[in-house]
Amino acid sequence: MRLLRMLPALVLATGISLAADAPPQIAQSCTECHDKDNTKGGLDLTALPFDLQDPATRDRWIRIYDRVEKGEMPPKPEDLPQSERADIVQSLSKSILTADHADILAHGRGPLRRLNRDEYEQNLRDILQLPDLDIRDILPEDREGQRFNKTTQMLDMSRVQLVAYLDAAEAALHAAMTTEPAPPEVIKYRAVGTDLFPGTGTFGNREAMFFAQDNKAMEFRRKNDKGKDESTEHDFAKDDTIEMALFRAASWPYIGTLKHFTAKRAGSYKVRFSARAVLQQPGFVITQAVKPLPMTFRTRKPAGADIINEVHDSGGIIDIQPEKRVYETTVRLREGEAIEYSVLGIPMPLAMNPNGSGPTYRYPPFPEGGQPGIAVQWLEIEGPIASQTWPPPSHHVLFDDLGIEPKPRDPQQDAKRLLRRFVKLAAREPVPEEDLQLLDALIQSQLAKNIPFREAMLAGYKAFLASGDFIYVREPLKADDHYAIASRLSHFLTNSRPDAQLMQLAQNKNLRDPQVLRAETERLIASNGFDRFVKNFTDCWLSLRQIRRDDPDIRLFPEYRFDEYLVESMERETRTFFTSMIRDNLPASVLVQSDFVFANDRLAAHYQLPPLSGSAMRKVSLPKDSPYGGLLTQAAVLKVSANGTTTSPVVRGAWVMERLIGQPPPPPPASVPAVEPDIRGAKTIRDLLALHTKSKSCAACHARFDPVGLALENFDILGGWRTNYRGLEEGKRIDGIDRAGHSYSYTIASPVDTNGKLLDGRTFKDVSQLKTLIASDPRQLARNLLHQFTLYSTGTPVRFSDRPEIESMLDACAKDGYRVQDLMHALVQSHTFLGQ
Repeated sequence: MRLLRMLPALVLATGISLAADAPPQIAQSCTECHDKDNTKGGLDLTALPFDLQDPATRDRWIRIYDRVEKGEMPPKPEDLPQSERADIVQSLSKSILTADHADILAHGRGPLRRLNRDEYEQNLRDILQLPDLDIRDILPEDREGQRFNKTTQMLDMSRVQLVAYLDAAEAALHAAMTTEPAPPEVIKYRAVGTDLFPGTGTFGNREAMFFAQDNKAMEFRRKNDKGKDESTEHDFAKDDTIEMALFRAASWPYIGTLKHFTAKRAGSYKVRFSARAVLQQPGFVITQAVKPLPMTFRTRKPAGADIINEVHDSGGIIDIQPEKRVYETTVRLREGEAIEYSVLGIPMPLAMNPNGSGPTYRYPPFPEGGQPGIAVQWLEIEGPIASQTWPPPSHHVLFDDLGIEPKPRDPQQDAKRLLRRFVKLAAREPVPEEDLQLLDALIQSQLAKNIPFREAMLAGYKAFLASGDFIYVREPLKADDHYAIASRLSHFLTNSRPDAQLMQLAQNKNLRDPQVLRAETERLIASNGFDRFVKNFTDCWLSLRQIRRDDPDIRLFPEYRFDEYLVESMERETRTFFTSMIRDNLPASVLVQSDFVFANDRLAAHYQLPPLSGSAMRKVSLPKDSPYGGLLTQAAVLKVSANGTTTSPVVRGAWVMERLIGQPPPPPPASVPAVEPDIRGAKTIRDLLALHTKSKSCAACHARFDPVGLALENFDILGGWRTNYRGLEEGKRIDGIDRAGHSYSYTIASPVDTNGKLLDGRTFKDVSQLKTLIASDPRQLARNLLHQFTLYSTGTPVRFSDRPEIESMLDACAKDGYRVQDLMHALVQSHTFLGQ
């Protein structure tokens, strides 16, 4: 009461313009540092109204609330007694909750959201029955908000984007339509002998590739009648007694295509081939391998070594076994493209000539036992694979049973029928008749101008696919908004439109039944479409899309040069682990701590685990002393939170606090430079950080995340374990030849020191102890997951008035350890997801 009586005097003395219903303690306790003369942190409370109806002003008061509630402001606890802090928090919370809830009731949780380009493409793939439709890049790249490309405020609509949607729709419709009276001719090609590879002994000298007969390399030279050397390669083009032996990984520049084959038409092609895994021994002799070797196919247009064409992986990873076997896969080829062999995890010799004149090839020393590779006996390719019915299903979607060249008896009536049929197939909820009549008028105007019936219909379809009825995903606002619920659920868990079962449940108004909604959520989680959710969510939340952003510094980390198989395995591990978190309903604590990893042969070696065979990811129990386990110490996470040169405790620590724990640090001051690594090896990272955080303000902020980053310093830029840093000048020198045939030389520098103290005073000596400390608060880990799921599924971050319901969800999941699928079910059943 004394503070309330003092308020008028404080206002008079300081000129504070706080509204009468603002907590009076704000004026007494906060304006000393936040008035017009001392705007610390850029905040002047004397100029900030308490107008909570204004969204921007309300957001500022929410930030003030959060800082006070967490005890961050005032920074000294003695400046604000706990009882007064509680009064401020309670008063602010009540006022902000009331204002925010009223805004949601009036306007919804966020703006109307359009489909992003990934969702738009997938919607069209599903509607037109074209699983390989590729129109994504016609659309502008979506802006991101809070890392996600589904944020409503970022998915605005402009004239440029509308034109792009029209262009993408037109391209998709023309891909769906056929004008050919019969399926395209299927081409069958079989390669044996020297037709299996474009050259002999090229692309890395004979150590990298040769043709073999009876397990020995062949020579393709002879003397002609004039005594000159000539090639005999063409004599063995059809010889099925020889093998193509390949011991070089596919990386640019590299030409390993079949002779005499390129795709005449775009489409899917079936590939069958016979191969075995082998070992190359000295003298160009091959022996049977002792373990499988993974490979895939890459597709691109053939070109000379000086021309780089776009390369695509296709057909999945195939483990070639030591015994001769026949393998089969399907690749997607564009017109003019060919396939090339891409053997994973073996050297890619490529060096520059000393005079800088161009590339030369130097093979690294063979590993003990021999150099792994594959030997191919024959390969067949057949395609394009045509639909079993003609016209194909995509054409039928557009024109029903009117055939290749639709010529209806009554164009006007058939146009209306086909339009309504198409809209029913494509729309995610019933479309108003007045909208259909506008499309009718467009089609009829085309017909009146003697535009062919087919093109007139495509004009109407295109207009619908670029209309608000199709582009926008509505938020559930009413009790009977079952179609909006279906669309929100399907775009959340499959990144696409509701399927027939979900649409039927929406039509029957069953989706507010908790049991039905739970069953549908579980069905979608178990579906193949869930992989799209996993990929897009982890791409955004964990920045997995940037896993290839920085190449390793080959001076310091030569063992990682051109190791695409490792990077690809790292990415697959994290996606597999995250899928397991949800499908196996693991506790939220596995974000930082688990007694298992998912690994394959390459990752087992990287994590110093017992050897594994094959490329498939499998669950592997960890030794008790392993530093790995949990998302926190996965190689992919450790790579995207580092850069290609060195690790940074600042960057990694801030990344972990924001992404995994949900406590993002404030942005760094623009005037403060980043910590630059000392790659000589002379100074430790702790020395550099001590210089960087001399000021108290810097030190106070860095104390929130630097200790977490320091605990992760035992992991290098790709998550490999280390006990010492590397440098180029100071320390014991290590020399060798890397997997690309380059000489390297680096030094073993200072030892890694990982001990630290968290902001709350708890100490740790290594990453294992840090994991235990973080995992001791599973509710915060679960809370962060719920915040991420909410933003991804609704397009709007957790609002202030959502917070009590988030805490209720956490309460409901607490007894079972905050299991991740339980959290997802709680969200889907909530008012936040289903609407008020």
